[in-house]
Amino acid sequence: PPPFTGVWMGDSKLCAIGVHCGQHITSHGLALNCCTDLSWFDHIVPCGLEGKGVTSLSHELGQHVAVSHVLEPFLDSFQEVFDCTLVSSEDPG
Repeated sequence: PPPFTGVWMGDSKLCAIGVHCGQHITSHGLALNCCTDLSWFDHIVPCGLEGKGVTSLSHELGQHVAVSHVLEPFLDSFQEVFDCTLVSSEDPG
């Protein structure tokens, strides 16, 4: 929910998106919870947001959702939305 970044299911974050800038270096990342053990989040305040939770695709759909099932459609959608071509370090050339 605004003003929080990421992808939310109600009051629980499904996907975290972050950007860090410091000492002339910029880094960014994305974490989509597919089949994450959510019990680890009981020990922290995720993203520093009191009263907000964390969820996963597996939890929301009530079935195991492996990263391998999500990766290709996610990357296809990413390329379409951002009008880019992704290149893997494993790709020859």
